[in-house]
Amino acid sequence: MKRRHFLGIAGAAGLAGMAGYLLLRGDRFSARYTAEEAEALIAQKVHEVAQSGTGPFGAQVYQGYRGLAALPWYELNETGRLVLVDEDVPSAIDVHAHLGMNMLFAPQIDLSQRTSRVEYMLDCDATDPGCPLDLDVYINANFSDAALRRLQLMSLAQLLHGSGAAATHTIPNLLAEMDDCRVERAQILPIAWGLPFGDALTETWLKAIEGAKAEPRLLRGGSVVPGDPDAPAKLKVLAEQGIRMIKLHPTMQRFYPDDRVMAPIYEACGELGLPILYHGGRAGIEPEFSHKYALMRHYEGAIRDFPHVQFVLGHAGARDVDGAIPLAQKYKNLWLGIHGQGVTKLDQLVREVGADRLLYGTDWPFYHLAATQAKVLIVTEGKPAARHAILRGNAERLFGFA
Repeated sequence: MKRRHFLGIAGAAGLAGMAGYLLLRGDRFSARYTAEEAEALIAQKVHEVAQSGTGPFGAQVYQGYRGLAALPWYELNETGRLVLVDEDVPSAIDVHAHLGMNMLFAPQIDLSQRTSRVEYMLDCDATDPGCPLDLDVYINANFSDAALRRLQLMSLAQLLHGSGAAATHTIPNLLAEMDDCRVERAQILPIAWGLPFGDALTETWLKAIEGAKAEPRLLRGGSVVPGDPDAPAKLKVLAEQGIRMIKLHPTMQRFYPDDRVMAPIYEACGELGLPILYHGGRAGIEPEFSHKYALMRHYEGAIRDFPHVQFVLGHAGARDVDGAIPLAQKYKNLWLGIHGQGVTKLDQLVREVGADRLLYGTDWPFYHLAATQAKVLIVTEGKPAARHAILRGNAERLFGFA
């Protein structure tokens, strides 16, 4: 396919894909997504709510992110910010974070600004007291229909006229929260949508990180458009620029991970030593037509056929975590990012996959950094080796840090 022809198709597809991701529906069922699989997601949500608080850690419900100060590791400081005060907790490496997004018609964000507070995409601290935050369910289950609708509107604003919330997702705000929670480094992960214009998050965030002199605390990340014939060359350039990880998002970028069109990207990442972090599984809040891309059975072919690539399944498969566990048990080149999972599921992951295959990630600025950190501390109490491995040791191995 000629490059210009591909770019025209990719741009139109990206624009349609983004609009569709936010607003539209597609064909519901096919061989790639069955009625049984749709029903399984509904059943998972019902079962999770029914089982909350009945696991080994009992009820774990707090009043917002600030409410985590009720846990023994945290306090609220004099300005009301949540801070980690237990000096025995290892400093963390966050493998899954973002900055403020602006695309298409939205104006540029000043990523160098400090604001009075972070307006999280799913903001459990937007009210006082905060919303009930249950650490024993998948994190999205904590938010009302109104909060999820707000998320959708903010996402649209990031395309059209700019988002006030996104303007708080800045480098100084992230670094300040990292200081509060003793997060040493954070991997910044953009997404390439394949839009006809206004689609340069990788380049924008790289320049912002350089301008803020935020390295090595903020690690450079990149993304490419699935199916782009120039993707291998682009990945080589990104590797030369110091990128440490590539982000691919099947539901947003609308691709099946096992599609053969992805092979050149996987091969290039393997040759360049670039780990790939997938958005993994169905979060349950995205449009149903996008669910088909993120079923666990669609990831296995890539993980199996490219054993020299280190794959990270973000969110540990999200609400499809029970399908992610056997994959992680079977393939040693698969790591699980733990963001989103409740404490009972996280404990299951430690027992059945092993603490040495789990990675701390927060999905900031969708949520506070401590929303995931607190779960790790609860589950690993009395298990210092597991705590160190999840919070930082495994990331050090993955990235080759000394």
